[in-house]
Amino acid sequence: MKVIGLTGGIATGKSTVVRYLINRGYKVIDADTVAREVVEVGQPALADLVHVFGESILTQEGALHRKRLGKLMFSDVTTRQTVNAILHPYIFDSIRIQREQSQDKVLFIDMPLLFEVGYEQQVDEVWLVYVPHSIQLTRLMKRDGLSEEEAQQRIKAQWPVERKRAFANLTIDNSGTIDATYRQVEQALARL
Repeated sequence: MKVIGLTGGIATGKSTVVRYLINRGYKVIDADTVAREVVEVGQPALADLVHVFGESILTQEGALHRKRLGKLMFSDVTTRQTVNAILHPYIFDSIRIQREQSQDKVLFIDMPLLFEVGYEQQVDEVWLVYVPHSIQLTRLMKRDGLSEEEAQQRIKAQWPVERKRAFANLTIDNSGTIDATYRQVEQALARL
């Protein structure tokens, strides 16, 4: 099995590439989905978060209050590092199990923070979905209704996309048309 890590910066269009790959019949493990699953009510990762941050991060129903935790994470580097240190072992373990159960010849792992968490060591190659910073900023502000300051804060929570580009095996430039992006994905798939 060939395992490809698919990454990008926030609002670079990685989801567009993921949807295309799924439509073409490829299996994609979504690290964000796994991250949501490991903090569901009753899961040990949620209990660990509550142990560290208290019940103020929960809704009245006892579920994780994502916006509240997200606000803490994006405003404080230490909090973000603590949350990541708690969650990453659970996320990586779940991904490992899914990898072991997969019978696919090519498996994609969609992981926005792939380089930030050192997961590039766990894949055969890394594909980066790329747009220049100015386009990334504009898309994020429009998509999430954020001010420029809020959008910059979220972008700065990840490695700059230019830094990721230097380490990726393949770059898919998503700053043009969607058809141009799809053509680049097809070319990348053909060389597999």
